[in-house]
Amino acid sequence: MLKPSLQLKLGQTLTMTPQLQQAIRLLQLPVLDLNAQIQEALEENIMLEMEDLPDVPQTSAETTAEVEVLKTEDQWRTRSTERSQDGSWTGEGRPISEFADESGNTLREHLSWQLEMENFTPRQMVIGEAIVDAINDDGYLTVGLEEIPAIVGAEAGISVEEVEETLNHVQRLDPIGVAARSLSECLVLQLRQLPPDTEGLKLAVELAADHLDLVANRDYGELRRSLHTSEDELHAALALLKSCNPKPGQAVSPAAAEYVVPDVFVRKVDDRWQVEISPTGVPRLSVNQQYAKLLRGNCDHAVLRSQLQEARWLIRSLEIRNETLLKVASCIVSRQTEFLEHGDEAMKPMVLRDVAEEIGMHESTISRVTTSKYMHTPRGVFEFKYFFSSHLSSADGQDQSSTSVRAKIRKLIGGENPAKPLSDSKIAGLLAEQGIKVARRTVAKYREAMNIASSSERRQRPVR
Repeated sequence: MLKPSLQLKLGQTLTMTPQLQQAIRLLQLPVLDLNAQIQEALEENIMLEMEDLPDVPQTSAETTAEVEVLKTEDQWRTRSTERSQDGSWTGEGRPISEFADESGNTLREHLSWQLEMENFTPRQMVIGEAIVDAINDDGYLTVGLEEIPAIVGAEAGISVEEVEETLNHVQRLDPIGVAARSLSECLVLQLRQLPPDTEGLKLAVELAADHLDLVANRDYGELRRSLHTSEDELHAALALLKSCNPKPGQAVSPAAAEYVVPDVFVRKVDDRWQVEISPTGVPRLSVNQQYAKLLRGNCDHAVLRSQLQEARWLIRSLEIRNETLLKVASCIVSRQTEFLEHGDEAMKPMVLRDVAEEIGMHESTISRVTTSKYMHTPRGVFEFKYFFSSHLSSADGQDQSSTSVRAKIRKLIGGENPAKPLSDSKIAGLLAEQGIKVARRTVAKYREAMNIASSSERRQRPVR
C-alpha cells in the first residue's frame, strides 16, 4: 500500500520574471515605439516622472499634499484604463525625428538576411532560399516538402529528408512560427520557444496540436472531459495559446516613410572610437520621490503601491536596454573599425554568434538588439544589422564579408567602359585576381540586390 510522503529536491530552472519579460520586450522596440510606450506609462502611472521636466513649485504644505495624493487613488483607477489619443508624442521638447527610414524590408528579405547568418552548406543554402521563396506574407509555407526538390532543380539531387532538415532550421528564424505548414504547427512552434516549466505549456501544446477545433468552438467542457484537466489548468493553457500570433509574417512588412532616431552615436576622439547612447532618443524616467515618501509606512492604497513597483521595474528595464545596446554597439565598432576608417570595402565578415560569444549573451538577444536599432557614425546612419554579413573565402585565407564584396563589385562596375560593360563572369574573374573566390551566380545575385542592371542593359552605344 502506498503511503504519502514528503521529499525535498534541489534543482535549477529558468523562470521568466515579469521584470525580465518587460526588459526583453523593451529591448526589441525601436526608439519611436519605445517613446510611445513610455508616454503611455507616464499617463497611467502617477509614480513616474521625466527627469528633465522642470520642478513644479509647491504651493501648499506637505500635509495638504499628502491628502491630495491619496485622494487621487480612486480617480487613478479610472484613468489608468484610458489610452493616449495622440500617438505622435515623443517627449516634451524632443525632436520627433531626424532621419527617414526607407529600408522597406519584406518578409522574404528579412528571412534571406538571417539565412546568410547561418552556417549552411551550399546545398542547404539553396534549399533554404527555395523554402523562403515559398513562404507567403502571413509566414506560412505554401508548398509541400516534396515539391521543393523540383523547385531547386532535379539536377541537384535534393532529397525530401534534406528539405525537412533545412526547414527545421528555417523555422527557428525570426519571426517565431514562420515557415509553418498549418496553423497548428505555427502555434506549436511559438509555444515551444517558452521555458519548459511555464505553467500550462504542456497542455497548450496539446491543444494546439490536436484540439484546435474544440478551442475554436469554445467547447471547454468537452476539452476538460477529454483531457482530464481542471478549469484552472485549462484557463492557463488557453491564455498561452491566445498569446501566440496566428500570422507571424505580418509582424514583418514593408515600412512606409517612417522616421528613426539613432540609438547610439559613434565618434572618434583622440584617435579612439567611442560609443555613446543617444541623449535625444529616450526620455529619462525616475520615481516621484515625494509621492513614494508619502507611502512609506502606510499599508493602505494598494493601487499606488503597485504603481510604485511597476515604475521601478520600468526604470530598471530601460537601464538594462541601454546597457545591452551599449555593449552590442561597442562590440560592433571594435570589430568594424576598418569600415569606419575606410568604408564598405573594408567591412569585416561578422555574424550574430561572433558578438554573442564576445559579450556573453544569447544569439536571440543580439538579434533583437540589431533589428530596428540605428547607429550614427561619421559615414552616415546605419541599422545595427548592416554591419553583419556572411563569410566569403579568399586566396590568402582571410575571409571577406559579403558587404565588402558588394562594394568591390560596385567599384568595378563604376569604373568600367560604358561601351564594353563588364559581364558577371568577367567581374568574378577580376575578383578572383584579387584573391576573392566568388561564383558568377553570386555576382549576379549581389548586383541585382544593389539594383544594378545587367551588362547588356548597361551597354551604351556610341553616338554617331
